[in-house]
Amino acid sequence: MKRILSLILTLVLTLSAFVSCAPAEPENNGQNDLMQNISSTPVASPDPYECILLLRENSTSVNDFALRLFRAGMEEGKNTLISPLSVLAALSMTANGAAENTLAEMEAVLGMPADELNNWFRAYTGSLPESDVCKLSLANSIWFRDDPSFAVKEDFLRTNADYYNAGIHKAPFDETTRDEINKWVEDNTDGMIRDILDKIPNDVVMYLINALAFDAEWAGTYTENRIRDGVFTTEDGVQQDVEMMYSEENRYLEDEHAAGFIKYYKGGRYAFAALLPEEGMRITEYAAGLTGEHLTKMLEDAQITTVNTAIPKFETEYSILLNNTLQTMGMTDAFDPSAADFSGIGQTANDTLFISRVLHKTYINVDSKGTKAGAATVVEMSTECAVEPVTEPKQVYLDRPFVYMLIDCETNMPFFIGTMMDPKA
Repeated sequence: MKRILSLILTLVLTLSAFVSCAPAEPENNGQNDLMQNISSTPVASPDPYECILLLRENSTSVNDFALRLFRAGMEEGKNTLISPLSVLAALSMTANGAAENTLAEMEAVLGMPADELNNWFRAYTGSLPESDVCKLSLANSIWFRDDPSFAVKEDFLRTNADYYNAGIHKAPFDETTRDEINKWVEDNTDGMIRDILDKIPNDVVMYLINALAFDAEWAGTYTENRIRDGVFTTEDGVQQDVEMMYSEENRYLEDEHAAGFIKYYKGGRYAFAALLPEEGMRITEYAAGLTGEHLTKMLEDAQITTVNTAIPKFETEYSILLNNTLQTMGMTDAFDPSAADFSGIGQTANDTLFISRVLHKTYINVDSKGTKAGAATVVEMSTECAVEPVTEPKQVYLDRPFVYMLIDCETNMPFFIGTMMDPKA
C-alpha cells in the first residue's frame, strides 16, 4: 500500500560573509559539536492539554501569517504551493538573533513576539502524537563556519537548542560540508528532499535548517470504481482530461464566495481541505479576501453533513524567491545590509549580517492512496561592511481551479497551502 508521505523541508537559513567564512557540519562525521561546551537547559513542555490551549489561542495569528505568505507568493494563473510551517520555523529561529527594528519587523510579519514563537513551537512539537498510521515530525539544525573572524553567540545557540531542539555544528564549509548538510536534509525528510545545496558560496557563514516530514494515508482510500475519467477546466477555459477521485465526506466548508470540504487522513489529526470559489471568480480574487480569522472560523464551523466530492489526481512542483514576498509583507530591514541587525547571532570582523535570499521549493502528489508532499526553504544570510443538520447532500467537485490545504485538525493550522490551477502543468 502506498504511503502518504508529505514532507516539508522547512527553512534552511544561510548566513554568508563578505570577507571570510567557514562551514557547519553534521554529527558523527568529524565536525565540531558547537554545543559541547554550552550547557543546554531544555524547556519543559506543558502537558498535552495546555499545549493545545496555547496553540488554539494563537491559531488566528499563525493562520494569518500563512495566508499573507500564500497571497503574497501567488502568481497569476500558476499552481502555487507554500509550506507556512516550514517558513515560520526557520524565520522564528532566525528572529532569535535579530534586534531593534529588524526584530520588530520580523515579529510583525510572523505574527508573534520571538519569545512567544519559541513557546508556540515548543508546545506544537510537544503536542504531536506518536502514531503508526500518521506521523508529523520536525528536525532542526544550525551549521556555521569554523572561522575565528565569525563569533557566534552562545545565547543564540542555546535558545534554538532549548526551544527547537536544534543540533549545533561547525565545519569548514567546503564540499564535504555541503554533502553532509545535504545528507542531513535527506535523512530528515525520508529521502524526499535531496541535494538542497548545490554549493556553499565563500561568503556564507551559517545555515539554519528545519525539516518536516508528514506520513499518512487517507482514512478512506479510493477504490478502483471510485476513480473515473473527468474534465478539469482552467480559468482560461481550457478543458483537460483528468482522473477524478470520488468520495462521500462529512465535513462541509462554506463562505460567501466558496464551498469546500475536509477529507481526513488516518488517525483524524490531519486532513486535506479544499475551497472551490464560485463560478466566474478568479482564484486571486478569492484569496485576497482570506484572513487568518476567516479561515480559522470557517474550519471551526465546518458543517457535519454529507458532501459528495471529487478530487483530481495531480502532481505539481513550485518554486519561488521569497525576498519580494517577505519585503511586501513588511520585513524590509532584514534584507538591507545598511539596516539589518542580527547582532544577536554573533559578530563578524567588520561586516553586517543580512538576509540575501529566501528560496522556497515545494512538491505535492495527490492520488488514490494519499498524499506525498515536500518543501524546502533556504534563507541565505550574507555579510557586508557596515450548525443545522442538512438533509440534502452537498456537492463539491474540484473540476476547476481551487485552493487546497493540508491542515492540523487540533489547531486548524495549514502546514501546506496551495492553488491548483492546472493539473497538467
